[in-house]
Amino acid sequence: QVHLVESGGGLVQPGGSLSLSCVASGRLLHINTMSWYRQAPGSQREFIASIDGEGPANYADSVQGRFTISRANDKNTIYLQMSGLKPDDTAVYYCNANILPAGEMAFRNYWGQGTQVAVSQ
Repeated sequence: QVHLVESGGGLVQPGGSLSLSCVASGRLLHINTMSWYRQAPGSQREFIASIDGEGPANYADSVQGRFTISRANDKNTIYLQMSGLKPDDTAVYYCNANILPAGEMAFRNYWGQGTQVAVSQ
């Protein structure tokens, strides 16, 4: 079994900062791209940022320059450093990873359970 577990969500004031983490655990052989998505109430889940094993990162226009994704391959962990937070950033943030489980021949797409981020006075 492979699991993704996010942490670090919470309540922050507009303009503030928050950092999220996501750890992949279980019987896995290799992790390709790891990503962050978010879903606000009444909205579809949207892409935020992704990072490959060697480091190239991609960002959605809505967070470019405010959010930074990073990765610790030795810990099977990704981070999302968020700054300049706005009320529109309020959402459940999900971790996603493309993982080759042990004993299997194909990569699978995994999701975490999500962590709530609320930006409000």
